[in-house]
Amino acid sequence: MPRNIAEFRIIGQVGGVDEKEKVTFVNVASNYNRQVDGEWQEEVHWNRVTCFGKCAEYAHNSAKGDMVHVTGRVKQTSYDRDGQTIYNTDLIADSYSVLVRKDAG
Repeated sequence: MPRNIAEFRIIGQVGGVDEKEKVTFVNVASNYNRQVDGEWQEEVHWNRVTCFGKCAEYAHNSAKGDMVHVTGRVKQTSYDRDGQTIYNTDLIADSYSVLVRKDAG
């Protein structure tokens, strides 16, 4: 039987690392080019990646400006806030690698 999957892959620069007790959040920028009125424009998209365990350790050792490669799974969550359902899309890292250190070049 085929397996259903929801995965992500991001190659981008670290914008910040937010460490908590059991989880680390990393903001990773990715760039996209699109044409607007005949002119190409670059857009930066920020992705908040959630890291646990070994991935959190690797994320801890990365710094703002480092180029990283992150893969993982997409998880939909929801919760109730004041009677309103709030929906989130979480990016849970399974693999986290620093490709180039900002201070390496």
